[in-house]
Amino acid sequence: MDRPLPAPPLRLAWLMWGLGALFYLMAFFQRVAPAVITAELMRDFGISATALGNLSAFYFYTYVAMQIPTGILADRWGPRRLLSLGALLAGIGTALFALAPGIATAGAGRLIIGGSVAVAYVGVLKLSNNWFAPRWFAMASGMALFCGIIGAVSAGTPLRLLVDRFGWRSVLMLSALVTFAIAAAIWLLVRDYPHQKGYRDPAPAAVADGGNPGIAAGIVQVLRYANTWLLFIIPGGIVGCVLTFSGLWGIPYLTTHYGLSPARAAALNSALLVAWAGAGPLFGWFSDRLGRRKPLYIAGCGVSLAGWVVTLFCTRLPIPALTAVLLVTGFASGCMILSFAFAKESVPAHLAGTVSGVINMGIMAGPMLLQPVVGWILDHHWQGQVADGVRLYSLQAYRAGFVLMIAWLALSFVLIFFTRETRCRQSA
Repeated sequence: MDRPLPAPPLRLAWLMWGLGALFYLMAFFQRVAPAVITAELMRDFGISATALGNLSAFYFYTYVAMQIPTGILADRWGPRRLLSLGALLAGIGTALFALAPGIATAGAGRLIIGGSVAVAYVGVLKLSNNWFAPRWFAMASGMALFCGIIGAVSAGTPLRLLVDRFGWRSVLMLSALVTFAIAAAIWLLVRDYPHQKGYRDPAPAAVADGGNPGIAAGIVQVLRYANTWLLFIIPGGIVGCVLTFSGLWGIPYLTTHYGLSPARAAALNSALLVAWAGAGPLFGWFSDRLGRRKPLYIAGCGVSLAGWVVTLFCTRLPIPALTAVLLVTGFASGCMILSFAFAKESVPAHLAGTVSGVINMGIMAGPMLLQPVVGWILDHHWQGQVADGVRLYSLQAYRAGFVLMIAWLALSFVLIFFTRETRCRQSA
């Protein structure tokens, strides 16, 4: 009689997960880097706020388009092939963007980056599902978000200081080389399942070994569940606010209307993201311990909504008060990490990758739509002011654009009440 395989040691599981999370860190770095180099991009390429919003959003266009295919591929290919190929293409796109002579080439680079890093988070979720016991999933999801936001923080003050010293093109080319190294490490070290390393799979064998539906059938199946539709829309409002502000328009808003230097504005943006990063694992851990998803989601979204209203529509807050409000808002926004565990538990286990792709698509639809639309509104309200070749926008222009963020977040808050609580148990 064969002896049962031992469970994988946690350090090995975290190594598998960690290499995927490192790629997600770089994905987040690329996601928010344009916020720090808005002036350089507008000056070098001679573009307006609308064009800059579209350039930044090119990342999200392909990112969102790839989410459903990514979920299916994660179920069928496995995370190792998906993540290593994604990191390789991301390095190519980053190099193209860094070397771009004009806006068209830069846009092509952003399109490649967005489509390739689209596999990162779903791949990490798949590794979490394959290597960890179910009780670790929500916390591992939150830790992945934490790693991603560390990437976003590195695209704040550190990126600003490096750009001031070496120029934005050199710094982004270095990030391309780092991404190539991550691709090689994933291919050489990561395995899809513990049994490929001689350990027992935490997931049921039927799920680990296959039995997944085709692309169309998988999508149809997950869309039969009401929670899938609701959790497609809800986190888009939360993440849309965070990444439209911290990922593009927050730094010019803070420098223009609070008189902050670009470095200080980047630091304040980074503080928001650090709070968001720290909240993810805590929301996941506390939700698992409580055995509920919905109450924490409602509380976090409500506080986030109140925080953005204060941040964007209260006149001239003192800097300490503004910092405190942004920290609380960022922390509360971490509730969105519950979307993945919530959605995964709402459908049968063999659809975990597919539903994760669908939910991530909804999440990224927020910044994809809001970033260029806010840019268009800013240009529509532009009064002709220019400084060093860069357009300046009035407080009224920013508020007109930011009201769209508030509206989506308010809708998200209402829709959470219509979700079905899973009590942290997997659907049959």
